[in-house]
Amino acid sequence: MKFEKKELNLENGLTKEWLITNGIGGYASSTIVGANTRKYHGLLVAALSAPGNRKVVVSKIDESVVTGGKEYPIYTNICKNYVAEGYKYLESFEKDYIPIFTYQVEGITIKKLICMDYGKNTVCLLYRIQNQDAETTLKLAPLVNFRDFHSMSTNHHFNIRQEVKDKKVKIVVDQNSQTPLYMHISEGTYIQHLEDQFYNMYYLEEEKRGFYPEENHAVPGVFEVTIKPNEQKEISLILSMEENIEEINTKEVIDREIIRINEILYDSELAYKKEDKQWNEWMKDFIIATDNFIVKRPTFGLHTVIAGYHWFLDWGRDTLISFEGLLLVTKRYEIAKEVLLTMIRDVKYGLVPNGYSGYDNRPLYNSVDSSLLLFEAVHKYLEYTSDFKFVKEKMYPVLVRIIDAYRKGIDYDNNAIYLDKDYLLSSGTETTQNTWMDVKYGDFAVTPRNGKAVEINSMWYNALKILQELTLIFSTKEDAKIYEQMAAKCKKSFEEKFYQARRKCLYDVLGDSKIRPNQLFALSLTYPVMDPASDRAKEMLETVTKKLLTPYGLKTLAKGEKDYIEVYEGDSFKRDMSYHQGITWPWLLGLYFNSMRAILKAEKDKNKKKEQEEKYKSFCEKTEKVMRKAFYEEGSVGGISELYDSKAPYLPKGAAFQAWSTAEVLRIIYTYHQEEK
Repeated sequence: MKFEKKELNLENGLTKEWLITNGIGGYASSTIVGANTRKYHGLLVAALSAPGNRKVVVSKIDESVVTGGKEYPIYTNICKNYVAEGYKYLESFEKDYIPIFTYQVEGITIKKLICMDYGKNTVCLLYRIQNQDAETTLKLAPLVNFRDFHSMSTNHHFNIRQEVKDKKVKIVVDQNSQTPLYMHISEGTYIQHLEDQFYNMYYLEEEKRGFYPEENHAVPGVFEVTIKPNEQKEISLILSMEENIEEINTKEVIDREIIRINEILYDSELAYKKEDKQWNEWMKDFIIATDNFIVKRPTFGLHTVIAGYHWFLDWGRDTLISFEGLLLVTKRYEIAKEVLLTMIRDVKYGLVPNGYSGYDNRPLYNSVDSSLLLFEAVHKYLEYTSDFKFVKEKMYPVLVRIIDAYRKGIDYDNNAIYLDKDYLLSSGTETTQNTWMDVKYGDFAVTPRNGKAVEINSMWYNALKILQELTLIFSTKEDAKIYEQMAAKCKKSFEEKFYQARRKCLYDVLGDSKIRPNQLFALSLTYPVMDPASDRAKEMLETVTKKLLTPYGLKTLAKGEKDYIEVYEGDSFKRDMSYHQGITWPWLLGLYFNSMRAILKAEKDKNKKKEQEEKYKSFCEKTEKVMRKAFYEEGSVGGISELYDSKAPYLPKGAAFQAWSTAEVLRIIYTYHQEEK
């Protein structure tokens, strides 16, 4: 991914974001022109209680070049009434393994490489400088903060305490925060500043989101490095929460990161088409993209999955939907096993945690579907690995307990889950949001889906069938028969109650006829509760195609339905009102893809099958084309956004880098190309 000078104008550059991560929840991120447009942007956003308790520690480094008696700021900052126009000196931005900025100032070439030290809250910058024929000084001014990444330092007086020893600087930003930041430069001098601040940095994206958009940062000092005439020089600047910062070698950190990614790439076997360099490059970039979401929870000693950047942590539901694309397609089987162990570690009353608190690691149980999605993930794990020993010893007993708990009923955390006499699952209350359409504004449920939801009962049937299958392997035919009978009763009731003949689709929740994408779960799981060979299945998919499919995903509500909104914008309230009310989500493409394949596989008529094959091929190729453009050119550089507007130009919105968006797109493209072989 490379952007040349003509693409690095302010208007274009502010809309494109890059991201690198450290494997424990920390990250560095900004725009391709170097201006921060979100309060979540930062050069060192540290996860102090990995992967949570994230702090914006260093916002950015402002670089200047002094030559010929004149100072040239090569940084870009946005204030409401002023723009520092360093982007005018920016020749290119590249995002390969790491971001690389190339600047040209009066014949001086400066390359800036940024890399995080994997597993540590450390970011390393390497400046490669080719000087011209005059003595030059490079100035590096760190903009320091120490705030929660959700908050802002507005009108804040920074109480800086710093110690300088040789080329190492120790900074405590506020007296009440005793966690120090360490800075180290390979050469040069550090000049302390007293009570210096950068005032009123303006975050364009926060204003769009209805938040106050300005904040201050402390500028504790400036590093200065002299470059002789015609000299080539490499300068390393390290910012870290690690005290032994002087032992860190920036070039070694960069080399280790490239080697680490290449090892993952090699093991995945994704990028080795001999005569397709474009494919190989894309798969390499996808590996890097997926790796951003895979992090370690040190307190668990296990891996987990971050749902999205910049503000999400690990969510059970998101993890399990992302599971195949992130971990199995890429052959990260050992990590996949750890993630499954993370999912079952805190199962309570049959509930897989829907997530963990970002501050005290407390498990949160507001989900009816996370536990049911676990069955599909375990089955997929077996399909890829045949690791029956692990499943039998670690997963199977938990799956049995989950089904038993759901059968008896669960009222914990207001989930109100119970199995009705018709063997359909009911869950939630008018003020409980425990499906993926989970927005609440205070006590107001924006998309109330309490009762018998279509995807929950699709997952319930699938879970029963998977447990039947596993019980035949690990236990007895008699025990398996119990799950078989429950599944049969569930399927019978589902077929009798969920189909809407008038609208040629399924109820979203029994009694709610709105057309939503959740009905695709009835066709998209290992054991579809709806017969893929039936006319009903084909009619349902056709309805979804006409009413919900967009180039970037599926709408969450059909146009014409009450409360339909197709543009995601405005303050928190306005955005929450639209979140699942018509906005397009890319991860839903995975459900559509699965449904198409299920119907295609079940079709016996040769002519109809040929027609369906053409539609399937067209969908896959269009998805690949659109998402390639989204991945490289739109919004998130090297990632796929959480959601999109549902009308042209389909602008990316929400979290800039989303796990299940990235995972499902990769899975679709990989699966299609495997079939084409």
